[in-house]
Amino acid sequence: MNWIAYVATYFIFWWLILFLVMPFGLKTQEEDQNVTLGTVASAPRGPHMLRAMLWTTLLTLVFIGVLYLVVDVLQFGVSDFPRIVPDYSS
Repeated sequence: MNWIAYVATYFIFWWLILFLVMPFGLKTQEEDQNVTLGTVASAPRGPHMLRAMLWTTLLTLVFIGVLYLVVDVLQFGVSDFPRIVPDYSS
């Protein structure tokens, strides 16, 4: 893979992992027993976007590193993976 493919893969997986990481560690105002007047009790307690973005970046870098190791260092390709679907042609 060239560097453009890695950048595109990083960008796509960063957004996917962001939406997977965002709910973790989120507490509602009701759970914290500190409901701000004029808000619903199920509203988030406070912003945690910076923490979510840091975790997203870290996990995406690990994923891209593993992808680089498998594809460029170990030279594995699609044809190297075992056939999962049985061959019904015969």
